[in-house]
Amino acid sequence: MKHAIPAIEGGSPTRSTFLPYAQQWIDKEDIDGVTAALKNDWIIYGPNVEDFENNIKEYTGAGYAVSTSTGTTALHLACLAAGIGEKDRVLTSPISFLATSNSVLYCGGVPVFIDIDERTYNISPERIEEHIENHPEVKCIIPVHFGGLPCEMEEIHRMAKKHDFTVIEDAAHAIGANYIADALEEKPIKVGNPLFSDMICFSFNAVKNMTTGLGGAVCTNSKDYYERLLCFRQHGIDRNTAVKKQEGDWYHDMIELGFNYQLTGFQCALGSAQLKRIDRFIEKRRNLIRRYQMELSSVPEIQLPVDSLKNHAWHLFVIRLKPGKLNVSRKQIFDALRRENIGVNVHFIPIYFNTYYRKLGYRAGLCPEAEKYYETAITLPLFPKMTENDVLDVVNALKKVLAYYGKPHSQTSRVA
Repeated sequence: MKHAIPAIEGGSPTRSTFLPYAQQWIDKEDIDGVTAALKNDWIIYGPNVEDFENNIKEYTGAGYAVSTSTGTTALHLACLAAGIGEKDRVLTSPISFLATSNSVLYCGGVPVFIDIDERTYNISPERIEEHIENHPEVKCIIPVHFGGLPCEMEEIHRMAKKHDFTVIEDAAHAIGANYIADALEEKPIKVGNPLFSDMICFSFNAVKNMTTGLGGAVCTNSKDYYERLLCFRQHGIDRNTAVKKQEGDWYHDMIELGFNYQLTGFQCALGSAQLKRIDRFIEKRRNLIRRYQMELSSVPEIQLPVDSLKNHAWHLFVIRLKPGKLNVSRKQIFDALRRENIGVNVHFIPIYFNTYYRKLGYRAGLCPEAEKYYETAITLPLFPKMTENDVLDVVNALKKVLAYYGKPHSQTSRVA
């Protein structure tokens, strides 16, 4: 049977224009909101910031929300508020962006990488339990809701109560996702409600499920954490001191070594407009996922991610190449898809593979399941502005490339 020739081998590309793996969706309501904010007397502080934080609280059900300049600074502030300090051990996943564990390092703590679950690609509760049995001196855990699928937070919460450690959720991928747990009696609540943790961190980077350009937020139910987050966000300054009453309204006092991690008013205006549409964004993503699943479920060379439409925010759609099904490497499949004008990506390189972490003493072999995942993972394009024709372009390009490079026993997936 004759198969279509991939562009990288001299054939014609599936698409004439490049399809990125992710892209923001900005509309007139967003632009109008930002324009109005720029005309406001307060473009840094003021009502737009307060409105955005209140909107986050209302959407998630959290008691408090603190907006931040990035998702990274949200994680850093949460670690500071939690009191992570020199040599404190913090458990987290190796399959995440660098910001997760870097935030621990910023505070002088020690990231401890726990292997992932082979099905969900989230941190494995079983591996957490095994580690704590041998190393009970854990200060904190930062579970990462990879790709928008919530971790098993009920189980992690149970361990936190038993062993007395703090839980900070890295929900950078998970705005719009739902928790489903036994304690909820099948009544899901939004990720961002700190039912199972102390703090929850969001990212609103341009490629996330909603955007403020750059930006982030921390949600909590603790007034103490809330006040510490506010303090650290603005240079460690306390403006509510008793001395202020004596000195005057201008007086402030720096009580901690803080940072300038604030989000601007016009970014918050964009965030408020985006947040109104987040559920529509998520539903659009889920519809695209349904089409992907329908078109790719019978392709034997790949493994699809866990099907969990009820609670998944679907920030990422990651497939895995099955070992032994192809004549070429993952890199060759990746390069071939890029030449088809399909903007595939890889999320993520195990954090401890990076040179800086190697210098700290981390070595390959630390998390075998995470490393197996990395060797076979490819992220396909997924964002709300995609059309079903875009999805079909991705599917056709993937089938074309897999058919061309597949081994003889993979004939069922080949396209003439």
